[in-house]
Amino acid sequence: MQTHLLSTRTISPLSNGCAATASASSLSMAARLRRLPSGLQSVTGRGKFSLAAITLDDYLPMRSTEVKNRTSTGDITSLRLITAVKTPYLPDGRFDLEAYDSLINMQIEGGAEGVIVGGTTGEGHLMSWDEHIMLIGHTVNCFGTRIKVIGNTGSNSTREAVHATEQGFAVGMHAALHINPYYGKTSIEGMVSHFVAVLPMGPTIIYNVPSRTAQDIPPEVIMAISGYPNMAGVKECVGHERVKHYTDKGIAIWSGNDDECHDSRWKYGATGVISVASNLVPGLMHSLMYEGENATLNEKLLPLMKWLFCQPNPTALNTALAQLGVARPVFRLPYVPLPLEKRIEFVNIIEAIGREKFVGQKEVRILDDDDFVLISRY
Repeated sequence: MQTHLLSTRTISPLSNGCAATASASSLSMAARLRRLPSGLQSVTGRGKFSLAAITLDDYLPMRSTEVKNRTSTGDITSLRLITAVKTPYLPDGRFDLEAYDSLINMQIEGGAEGVIVGGTTGEGHLMSWDEHIMLIGHTVNCFGTRIKVIGNTGSNSTREAVHATEQGFAVGMHAALHINPYYGKTSIEGMVSHFVAVLPMGPTIIYNVPSRTAQDIPPEVIMAISGYPNMAGVKECVGHERVKHYTDKGIAIWSGNDDECHDSRWKYGATGVISVASNLVPGLMHSLMYEGENATLNEKLLPLMKWLFCQPNPTALNTALAQLGVARPVFRLPYVPLPLEKRIEFVNIIEAIGREKFVGQKEVRILDDDDFVLISRY
C-alpha cells in the first residue's frame, strides 16, 4: 500500500461531530510507518484519516537563497488592493499580451499590490490549462518583482487543482487562489480534504462565492484549515457578518464584493479587497483601501460598482475596457457585450467620476453592436 503526504497537520474535528480520527485498520498500518512529529499528520487514502509515511526530512533541504526568495504567507496577508485582472484577446481569440501587459502596468501605477491571474474576471474557466499556466508564468516573468502574482489554480477536481497549483508555483507565482469544488459539490469533509491537498504547496487564498459555486464554504471548514502555515486568508463574498466572524479570530479577509469593500475594510476589519472595479479605477480603489473611511468617495464609486455587476461578471468589465480603448472589443463566448443602453450608461458614469480617473488615454466611445467580435473557437 502506498501512503501519500497530503498535508502537514491534523484536521480539527468538524462541528457536525465527524472527528478526524483514524480507523483501527489505518492505525495498524500507521504503526508500521515512521511516525511524524506531533501535528504533522494528514488525510489520506479512501477517506481514512491516518499517519503519513513521508516526513519533511525526506525532502532535499533548500539552499539559503531559495528560502530567501520564496514568498511568505505574510507577504500576501499584507496586501490591501488585489485586482482580479481581465484577460484581453486578439481577434482570433488568442491572448493579446501587449494589451495585457499594458493593463498590468496600469494596475501597478495605480497602486494595486497584487493581481489574480485567470480568475473569474480573467476568464480562467475559458482557458486551457496550458494557456492558464503560460499566462501566470508570463505575468511573473514580466512583473513579478513589482507586484504579487496570485494564480487561480482552483478546480472542482482535486487532481486538477493539485496539478495546476504545482505548475503555478513552478513558474513562480507568489500565491494560489482556490475555490471550493463547484457543480458536483461535496461534503464538509470533502471540502477540507480538497483544500488540505493544495495547501502544502505555497501561500493560498480560499475563495468563497456561493452565487457561482452553489455551495457556501462554512466557517467550520475555514477554521479546520486556518492553522496551516500556507493559509493566507479568504476572499469572502457572503457579507459583513461573515467577514467580522473571521477577522475577530485573526483570519485575513479580502472582500470579494466591490460595493461592500469600503465598509468591510473600515468597519468590519477586512484586510482589503480583491476587486473588479480596480481594473478601471485602480487609483481610486487604492485610496478607498488605504486612506481611512471615506463615505464620499465610496458613494461616488457605487454607481460604477453596481453597473459592473448588472450582468454576471466579467460581461460589463469587458464592455467597459473595450469602450475605453484599452482592450480590443473581442469576447470569448459565452460572454457577449452589454446592450447599447448599458454602454451609454457607462459613458455617463465616466463623466460623473472623471475620465482622468480611469485607465487608458483614449476618449471613451459608445461602441456599436457591429464593433464587437464574438469568438466561439479559439
